[in-house]
Amino acid sequence: MIRPGSGDPLDGGSPDPHGRCVGVTVSCPRCGAQVRKPDLMHSDWRCDNCGDVPPFHVAEHISAEIVESVLRQPSPMVEKMPLWCPWPLPPGWMVTGVGWAGDDRDGVRATALACSGPEPLGGGPAEVVLIAEQPGVGLGTRFAGISGIDPGYLIAEALADPSGHFGPHAKIKAAGHPTPLWCVKSPEDRSAYVSEAKGMWLYAVAWPASAGYFLAEHVVLHDLSEGVPPELVYGAPSPYLHGRA
Repeated sequence: MIRPGSGDPLDGGSPDPHGRCVGVTVSCPRCGAQVRKPDLMHSDWRCDNCGDVPPFHVAEHISAEIVESVLRQPSPMVEKMPLWCPWPLPPGWMVTGVGWAGDDRDGVRATALACSGPEPLGGGPAEVVLIAEQPGVGLGTRFAGISGIDPGYLIAEALADPSGHFGPHAKIKAAGHPTPLWCVKSPEDRSAYVSEAKGMWLYAVAWPASAGYFLAEHVVLHDLSEGVPPELVYGAPSPYLHGRA
């Protein structure tokens, strides 16, 4: 967590010349409920529904400075926590939000980035949330609208699809490597794909469901922890990162 006076745009030490602070909302990564801070009796953040959890933080606004601030969050369990972003962005698409799950003790354990643009089939606006997470966080299953914490059983079900489709449902590139994606069962308002990249779970969740065709358009994912393109375009905050999902 960032402490006041750090000079970071996510706290009271914002470098903005007008002193503007950027708010951060905090919720349970698994169910979206409010979480309780650590206290004298508990060393972990707690959700009344899910127990001890790494809290999910979402910046209320999005900009290059905020993305850089998220990337500066400590992640002692891994050298760099991926933050996936389609790059180059398809025509008309923008980055619309960023979030991370973790705390002072364990550092960042999951990241989420939202982007929005025209729906691939021409039906209006679409949104895609890309999540990288370590095992046991449960952020991806929350946004995918499915049960459980980790998606391994969902991939197994997809591989055993009785329709006879045994291969991946989509193929992308993540950090320069061919990466298969499996479509998993999710609520009708969205489509959800799961894979693994850089030794962590990778989720791509799209609204509306037909926006999943976005992933069929030769998508290349760039890990922003390896560098943030100065040409990234930012848009209005994602409603899905802020509780609509």
